[in-house]
Amino acid sequence: QVFPSQDPLDRADFNAVEYINALFPTEQSLANIDEVVNKIRLKIRRLDDNIRTVVRGQTNVGQDGRQALEEAQKAIQQLFGKIKDIKDKAEKSEQMVKEITRDIKQLDHAKRHLTTSITTLNHLHMLAGGVDSLEAMTRRRQYGEVANLLQGVVNVLEHFNKYMGIPQIRQLSERVKAAQNELGQQILADFEEAFPSQGTKRTGGPSNVLRDACLVANVLDPRIKQEIIKKFIKQHLSEYLVLFQENQDVAWLDKIDRRYAWIKRQLVDYEEKYGRMFPTEWCMTERIAVEFCHVTRAELSKIMRTRAKEIEVKLLLFAIQRTTNFEGLLAKRFSGCTLADGTVKKPEVPPPSTNPFLEDETGAEADEIVMEKSDTDKPKKPKVPDNPFHGIVSKCFEPHLYVYIESQDKNLGELIDRFVADFKAQGPPKPNVDEGGAVLPSCADLFVYYKKCMVQCSQLSTGEPMIALTTIFQKYLREYAWKILSGNLPKTTSSSGGLTITSLLKEKEGSEVAKFTLEELCLICSILSTAEYCLATTQQLEEKLKEKVDASLMERINLTGEMDTFSVVISNSIQLLVQDLDAACDPALTAMSKMQWQNVEHVGDQSPYVTSVILHIKQNVPIIRDNLASTRKYFTQFCIKFANSFIPKFINHLFKCKPISMVGAEQLLLDAHSLKMVLLDLPSIGSQVVRKAPASYTKIVVKGMTRAEMILKVVMAPHEPPVVFVDNYIKLLSDCSTDTFQKILDMKGLKRSEQSSMLDLFRLRLPAPPPGGDSAGSLSLSAPTPEQESSRIRKLEKLIKKRL
Repeated sequence: QVFPSQDPLDRADFNAVEYINALFPTEQSLANIDEVVNKIRLKIRRLDDNIRTVVRGQTNVGQDGRQALEEAQKAIQQLFGKIKDIKDKAEKSEQMVKEITRDIKQLDHAKRHLTTSITTLNHLHMLAGGVDSLEAMTRRRQYGEVANLLQGVVNVLEHFNKYMGIPQIRQLSERVKAAQNELGQQILADFEEAFPSQGTKRTGGPSNVLRDACLVANVLDPRIKQEIIKKFIKQHLSEYLVLFQENQDVAWLDKIDRRYAWIKRQLVDYEEKYGRMFPTEWCMTERIAVEFCHVTRAELSKIMRTRAKEIEVKLLLFAIQRTTNFEGLLAKRFSGCTLADGTVKKPEVPPPSTNPFLEDETGAEADEIVMEKSDTDKPKKPKVPDNPFHGIVSKCFEPHLYVYIESQDKNLGELIDRFVADFKAQGPPKPNVDEGGAVLPSCADLFVYYKKCMVQCSQLSTGEPMIALTTIFQKYLREYAWKILSGNLPKTTSSSGGLTITSLLKEKEGSEVAKFTLEELCLICSILSTAEYCLATTQQLEEKLKEKVDASLMERINLTGEMDTFSVVISNSIQLLVQDLDAACDPALTAMSKMQWQNVEHVGDQSPYVTSVILHIKQNVPIIRDNLASTRKYFTQFCIKFANSFIPKFINHLFKCKPISMVGAEQLLLDAHSLKMVLLDLPSIGSQVVRKAPASYTKIVVKGMTRAEMILKVVMAPHEPPVVFVDNYIKLLSDCSTDTFQKILDMKGLKRSEQSSMLDLFRLRLPAPPPGGDSAGSLSLSAPTPEQESSRIRKLEKLIKKRL
């Protein structure tokens, strides 16, 4: 198929029979057979004509192609001929132009050479005259004229670099070099005469000759300029080395201010006497200050090594403070352009911090640190990278910062001891339901002190001392966790003894059994809140330390162990709260298991043990919730842990209730439902604001208490016929354990012979565990929804009321 066609005759799957049937679908249509045949014959005739025309047209195509090819070849030959003619004419034109311009080109070359010769002669004249003048002015010490002339001579001499092979030019070049050397020696001698090494006695100030000599030194070899600067600064600081020798009293750290006062006076004196003598671009004032810093650092390092045992913390910090103040003063006065590369390492500008440890403390637990925020907001550390003089002197104190670190170790030890003593003296924080569980004030004091130490140490050094300080921080974070937090958690006291219904009723009236007091509950919540605050703040402290320390040392800062320690304190605190409430409910559950359930004659209101459990929950949970208001997630953890502890214990005590009558099982089912409702409402019990319990908690309660209700329903079911009873058990509990089944049979009070046959039947009726058996079991366990169960309980309650 070449072209698209709708004709059925052109289809690839053409079927003649179908085509004919399409033309003649009925017998009546055969009447038109002649007309159809004529149409098809006409179509055949047209196709033949078309084919014939196409075939005849193709016979002339080859002849036309050959003719067109011949015409194209002729056209190409003509084109080549025309191009050759043009090329010949162009060559003739170029030859003609060369003949016309031959003389002009010679004249142009002559002009260029003549101009170069005249320029070179002029330069040579200027060079010769300049050299003569330079030698004469040098002898007469006319430095003002020499400065301008020498630069011109040097510039002119550069034009003769390619003519150095000519003896006269080479001789002039040597005379210029000799003049430069002579000028250099002469200027150095003049400065030596003006500023002898013993000190200058001049009273009239610097001469104009020396000022002009400095201008000449700018043009001479840079070594001349460096030599002048070096000698002048050395002579200027010679008095300093004598006054502050190692054996002098003023040389020690307690009088370090005198060093900086001396250089300030010297710089003022220099500006008055010699400020105009040296060119501005030499930055002589800054050079003197920088050299003073280098000398001071070396002298201080030497004297501190000699008298290391005399260095005290206050003295060291005093010296560092005065030194950093002086470095800041230098940064304000000078640009740092004369500092040699590598003399002072400029740290990279840290990125803007979003860490709330110093800048953005918010929330109730950070109230104490907020008071200190104004100090930390002062841009001390971020400005350090902008100060090129940072560390130029203070670097010498870094090897002795161990004194500072040891002092902080001692201070923090005393601080922890004071916290312990204060806690013993003042006792636990007073319960304040309105404000919730308060963070211990000692915690904020500790981190405020940490912050001051960190900022102070980062100003002194961002190297190894910061790592040593971090180690100290870690040590006392652990001590705080164990001594202040874990050490003050109330101790649990376990009491054992026989409990009866009478004792249960007495407990209901108000007697406490091994329970924490209100103050102890508030203390546990306060310690938990403090541990959470410490955990969050320690994480921020780690981030801030990594920002402050050198990039190469960041990996060595890791406070994960300390954060884990606070997590352990939090976990222990929650566990204590759970154990306390759990232990308070134990007597009620024990009383439940000791009741004679087979003697219960009618179903009444909830049992006394349920009332007792609810009473303990209503006493403890609101206190804990109010004291953990700022740490809601840990209150949720408390609720989950209590549910995970209480519900299995309730089910275990259910199994101890044996034998149970039908009415007793109904009463227990009602009690279980009451406990379930209380547990579902546990997170907001006794609260004016009703919140929906977290889904994770609700799921645990529904699953656990539904199992308890299913156990009681199985107990309520008749054990005859045994097959129905066993199948009902498997359907309701989906528990394949023979131990559980045995316990339920005990609860029903069946004889051993009946139990034996029931157990055999149970083993036979157990379904084969499918691949997804666990999931199937869990699905069947949670099949009854809470709504369905509550409706069943309501029906049971109505039935009880009717009986009553």
